[in-house]
Amino acid sequence: MSDDELKIIRAASTEKTLRKWQSLLHDGEVWKINCFISSGCFRLYRFGNDGTDHTLRFGVENWWINDQESYNHGTPSLNNIEALAPSTVIIWTKEHWEHLMMTIPALKLFYEKLLARGYETSQHRIYSLISASAEEKYIEFQKTYPKVFNKVPLHMVASYLGISRETLSRIRKQFTKPK
Repeated sequence: MSDDELKIIRAASTEKTLRKWQSLLHDGEVWKINCFISSGCFRLYRFGNDGTDHTLRFGVENWWINDQESYNHGTPSLNNIEALAPSTVIIWTKEHWEHLMMTIPALKLFYEKLLARGYETSQHRIYSLISASAEEKYIEFQKTYPKVFNKVPLHMVASYLGISRETLSRIRKQFTKPK
């Protein structure tokens, strides 16, 4: 992208700072923004019928965090997004983002590649959840989120992996034992 295009993209954005545990999205709200994480850590989660929260994904520095379903359809979100550490995000409203997509072809191509990569990652995660052992999920998590593990409570990691906190603790002990 040219310097002029980058200036246009920056001018259409706003920066927002969030405290640890501050929410960016509550279930029931409509997600109307695109959100790039400049610093910090987030989680996207939803509550099950029994009230248990289920972590769907984490977002760290230089990643995007969004509720794509609510954004695409303009429907109330089923998800929540919260900061797990003091964080800064760059936000574009849906209107600004759509205008940028129409006027800057390089940004549109970049965004399409991001969406494709996100889809591929989701497919890999689904396969892992239905086929991998708890130990394999743990190893994959460490590869995918190397900076997250020590920043978030264990129950959130266990929720993301689809295992109990006790199982996660047992696995962590196995991998940290001196050999």
